[in-house]
Amino acid sequence: MITPESLEAMFVRRGSQIGTLFSSLNYIVIDELHAFIGTERGIQLLSLLSRLEHVLKRQVVRIGLSATLGDMGIAAEALRANKEVSPEIVLDDAAGSELLVQVRGYQRHNPDSEDNDGWEIENHLLKTLRGESNLIFAGSRQRVEVMADRLRRISGEKGVPNEFFPHHGNLSKELREALEKRLKDGNLPTNAIATTTLELGIDIGDVVSVAQIGAPRSIAGLRQRLGRSGRRGDAPSILRIYAEEAPLTAKSPIADRLRQDTVMSVAAIRLLVRKWCEAPRNGALHLSTLTHQVLALIKQYGGMSAPALYWQLCIKGEFRNVDEGLFVRLLRQMGSEDARLLEQADDGALLLGEVGERIADRYDFYVVFQTPEEYRVESGGRTLGQISANSQLVPEQYVIFAGRRWQVEDVDSEAKVVRVIPAAGGIPPTFDGIGVEEISDGLVAEMRAVYQDSAPAPYCDPAGRQFLEEGRKAYASANLHRFDALFEDRQSYLFPWLGSRRQTTLCHWLNMFDGIIAEAEGVAIGVRADLGDLQHALAEMAACGPPDHMNLAYRIKMKKSQKYHEYLSDELLDHELARDFFDSEGLQEVVKTIRSGC
Repeated sequence: MITPESLEAMFVRRGSQIGTLFSSLNYIVIDELHAFIGTERGIQLLSLLSRLEHVLKRQVVRIGLSATLGDMGIAAEALRANKEVSPEIVLDDAAGSELLVQVRGYQRHNPDSEDNDGWEIENHLLKTLRGESNLIFAGSRQRVEVMADRLRRISGEKGVPNEFFPHHGNLSKELREALEKRLKDGNLPTNAIATTTLELGIDIGDVVSVAQIGAPRSIAGLRQRLGRSGRRGDAPSILRIYAEEAPLTAKSPIADRLRQDTVMSVAAIRLLVRKWCEAPRNGALHLSTLTHQVLALIKQYGGMSAPALYWQLCIKGEFRNVDEGLFVRLLRQMGSEDARLLEQADDGALLLGEVGERIADRYDFYVVFQTPEEYRVESGGRTLGQISANSQLVPEQYVIFAGRRWQVEDVDSEAKVVRVIPAAGGIPPTFDGIGVEEISDGLVAEMRAVYQDSAPAPYCDPAGRQFLEEGRKAYASANLHRFDALFEDRQSYLFPWLGSRRQTTLCHWLNMFDGIIAEAEGVAIGVRADLGDLQHALAEMAACGPPDHMNLAYRIKMKKSQKYHEYLSDELLDHELARDFFDSEGLQEVVKTIRSGC
């Protein structure tokens, strides 16, 4: 039983003994394989396994285990990218335990409200879950803290012990482990309100049910969360989804009228019942982790030549998406005066530079991932809070923060400040495609199927059924079954019916044209532009083909989100963003379809 970080430490500290220590190794088992695919930690692990086989001079059987892999071929390729060994895929189609599910509909209230009557979800959670152990997934850290505080206060007002506690990555290790132990011991009723920190990998024993606040954005994540319930004997798995919708007025935008949170919840359940799951995403450049592995190999051997590094890490290793030219540019940047990670000996061998030596001697060197940097959000000189550098914001883009909508005025990447101004326009939509957990093309496609379907959803409560009916009526009245564009109140709405990655690419592509400001509003893209300018832009997009991803990446100011990004040049980071953040597949045909409705 070992972690990637511990294995890395063994390579660095005891590199000459690796062949002896692992001479009898026959099998490598990776549990929860899906959690490693496409991540910095995952590529580090696979790189370590390749380095291990290089030392042993033989291949070792790799076994990946997971209950949430949508494409077994991609998973097998991620487990071992070379084609020298044909993978064997073993599927267990056991039906599993009974599933009890409900979608509950609620009208969204002011998130800052101190009126307990507006805390309907919290009151229902207290009434339903108190006295048992359950998991409540609330999304953001802020939402986790707000819900935990409200439930504590309601419990106090009712004179009952508090059984609701927060769990997220920003809490101290001691607080997290104390809650995990309380859950595992099972001596006291315990309800953990969490982000994604309790999805997998932590032994917390049995819980009675799982509550999901807001629509699930990932079927794989939902299956992981649901797997925490129904483990005891013949007990069913119980899932409650709390869908929140905006109150409607005569001026409500289409994003609110479509009741997207409810429809996405219904779509997620339909996919869950069909045992559908997102395909794992693979193929990123992972330049931050590649930088780390270069340092680690040089630390292990005392020095290496550039060709040897490229052969072991990129030709035979896990960074096959990095070509020779890009690798050379990376090494030159690492050896630049700005970085000083590497230096070159007279015989051409690469050695650790001044900064590289200092980094490799630190206690946290073996860990390649880190919590993304946070930028301070300011408006009129007043600090509103922090936002993750993963948000990839650009000037004039819209962002939802602290319960309202803002327009980005400026992004200062040096001072790590995002300056915003208040933006007009109703209640913010419930989700967008920027800087949050990705939504797959498959989930969006199922949402459209729900809109076009008239079948009831018997697992919805009366409010949920009403929201579903309202959403379907809004879809029909806007003729979205015939056209992928809508014009109302001097605002254009485009409906590409794409997942987050391709929808975000389309937004950035539109924003390259003068006079156009496009933002994701759930399944829609809201466009502020003269109709003639929009039609001209769509005609040019349909004629010229997909955009150059490097041009899109150049416009992004918040480029640094991984541990070693601070040592890389903007040009290298643009290459990474162009490959990892954007996806133009099929976009030209999508644009042609949208244009036909304009």
